[in-house]
Amino acid sequence: MADPASSHAPKPEGATGVLVLADGQVIWGRGFGAIGDAVGEVCFNTSMTGYQEVITDPSYAGQIVTFTFPHIGNVGINEEDIESRVDSAVGCIVREDVTQASNFRSRGEFGNWLRDHGKIGLAGVDTRALTRRIRKSGAPNAVIAHHPDGAFDVPALVQKAKAWPGLEGMDLAKIVSRQIEEGWEGSTWTLEKGYGRSPRDERPHVVAIDYGAKDNIFRNLVKAGARVTVVPAETSLEKILELKPDGVFLSNGPGDPAATGQYAVPTIKGLLDRDIPLFGICLGHQMLAIAAGAKTAKMFQGHRGANHPVQRKSDGVVEITSMNHGFAVDGKTLPEGVEETHVSLFDGTNCGIALTGRKAFGVQYHPEASPGPQDSFYLFEKFVGMLR
Repeated sequence: MADPASSHAPKPEGATGVLVLADGQVIWGRGFGAIGDAVGEVCFNTSMTGYQEVITDPSYAGQIVTFTFPHIGNVGINEEDIESRVDSAVGCIVREDVTQASNFRSRGEFGNWLRDHGKIGLAGVDTRALTRRIRKSGAPNAVIAHHPDGAFDVPALVQKAKAWPGLEGMDLAKIVSRQIEEGWEGSTWTLEKGYGRSPRDERPHVVAIDYGAKDNIFRNLVKAGARVTVVPAETSLEKILELKPDGVFLSNGPGDPAATGQYAVPTIKGLLDRDIPLFGICLGHQMLAIAAGAKTAKMFQGHRGANHPVQRKSDGVVEITSMNHGFAVDGKTLPEGVEETHVSLFDGTNCGIALTGRKAFGVQYHPEASPGPQDSFYLFEKFVGMLR
């Protein structure tokens, strides 16, 4: 298949899929999954495992995920590893064709699952070259398309990619958030037993605001000892207070934190004014920072993968973390009273804050993993411990 470095490459024989970038670059491949086309921002993820959790993470809404690991789909799909059932990534790009699944937990084929969920796949692409392109030039807007007869109106796809406004300024949280209040029941997963249930004893009550959350976050809050109620992204401060929370969790999610913050930040400020303990992850971390007086910015290429080293500044310990974000808190804008607690060892960007004299903190990475390392599970225990 064509090297991504070659723009307007002629369509090779057997090509049934294409990625068309907004600058006119055309990358041919073999389509699988859903038939049609979809527009989004092309990013890359370096995880070697957990493609199902990645592709069902709502934080990828509006994005086309390039997997740098070449063998994707080889362990199939199962119902237990789905992180959310709302909109997430619009499609994915892989190096090798998806082969027949081989895993004792598999209950279906990855390509069929993509088809059934309206997501487009593109195989046969030099994903290393595409990743280098993103690292050099930033995450581009593009259209991914698949049709069995290989017939594509490339100029029209270029125009569609150019017309898409991109993620900056886009509020996607209210689209992927659940729309009703829900008492969370599940706990973490174990082999042969599946997911546990939340104990019904008296526990600290956490109200979790869903900006596009992964389910494993709620499971880990339960495991740490909390009773969890999940509410929609646009839930008012008054409604949250009616639930009598001992603490409030601010979830991950897609889009621009400044856009989502138009309605979320006033609520977070109201919670801070009432000295209610807060814990934010990813988008929630970014909006907590905005509420405290800091600013966020769009990143050049973002951080996405399960091998990101983060240093805890209090003692120098390095945590290997799972990340998925295209925006970040600008550490230079942290005001007095906000401490930087963690930094990325890849590029020095902010990865954690704590508000001085308050029970409020956030981290940029995903301590719940799924997929990823388990170095940071202690953060859930830290938060629930504040509530006892």
